[in-house]
Amino acid sequence: MIDETLTMIPGPTPVHPRILDALARPTTSHVAPRFVEAFRQTLERFAETVRASDSQPFVVSGSGTLAMEMALVNLLGAEDRLLVLSQGFFGDRWGELASAFGIPCDVARAEWGQVVAPDALARRLDETRYSAVAMTHVDTSTGAAAPVAAYAGVLRERGVAGLLDGVCATAGMDERFDEWGLDVLLTGAQKALGAPPGVALLVVSQRALERRRARASVPAFSADLLRWLPIMHDPSKYFSTPPVNEIVALNEALGLVLEEGLDRRFERHARIGRAMRAGMRVLGLQPFTEDTCLADTLSVACYPDGVDDAVFRTTLTRRGVVVAPALGAIQGRAFRVGHMGNIGAAEVFRTLDAFESTLGELGRVVEPGAAVSAAAPHLSA
Repeated sequence: MIDETLTMIPGPTPVHPRILDALARPTTSHVAPRFVEAFRQTLERFAETVRASDSQPFVVSGSGTLAMEMALVNLLGAEDRLLVLSQGFFGDRWGELASAFGIPCDVARAEWGQVVAPDALARRLDETRYSAVAMTHVDTSTGAAAPVAAYAGVLRERGVAGLLDGVCATAGMDERFDEWGLDVLLTGAQKALGAPPGVALLVVSQRALERRRARASVPAFSADLLRWLPIMHDPSKYFSTPPVNEIVALNEALGLVLEEGLDRRFERHARIGRAMRAGMRVLGLQPFTEDTCLADTLSVACYPDGVDDAVFRTTLTRRGVVVAPALGAIQGRAFRVGHMGNIGAAEVFRTLDAFESTLGELGRVVEPGAAVSAAAPHLSA
């Protein structure tokens, strides 16, 4: 039986049939020539997606959290100090990882639904010496998109390394690794890239690789960039068995990204985000996030008074659409809906229609078809 549920959480996201077909190909040897070529192409395509022409991509088995760990343990130690810019749950995770490895760390937190201002970053860097700053492009818990280009300008002026978590943004919002002068950009396969989960991706600058080479050792084995570097240069070499099928699927996903064209893809995500929020507002589902930092890839929507979170999401699931609960202090007051990767107008309309009928079943007064009508103008381009 085919599961026709539409999964509209902020990752994993719906997977295009072409990607599923690639995933279903017979598992081959990790040194088979066809796989080696697919792996090599995956690395090249990922670097192109984040506009990194003179940096080193890494693709390994794991999650975005593993990629965050790799970024930290390879570049920083107890003699360094890290500044984290946090606009939510996953920004705070940078600090938790730093603590786990004994890396001194300060956290500059924004109120949930807001972001740290670039001038606040500048003041912190002028007051305290930091070896690196860790940032989150879009925090999946709050739907807040940080002004990363502005942050990067502040870092360049002061010669401070920049580590960017792009997990909920990469391939859905523009990221210009070389132009911004970042040192690490990391992501996972299962969000705006639209591939199945299980693969961690990083791009590392040549400066950052030199920092790793200057360290005698790091508190890691599998997470050590230098152990993986020979394989990234020549995927026919062996260090640890790569996730063969997942990389083949990721290669297809990246192919779809580049076929669409980066600028067109980012514009599509912006339109879909505007459409989804326009439809939700008509239903009384107001964005939790400030208008100045709304992400194009997901929305956090607050419930109207009297709507119970668990009842809403359970009823919605019966109608074939799944969204995610809110996290942290806003749990129970809001939900999270992803609108990234391979989705288009049909998925937006189906989701809004399900929101509308669910709210109607729960006793809310809704105008039939109003949500889709509000969204449609944003999707006509």
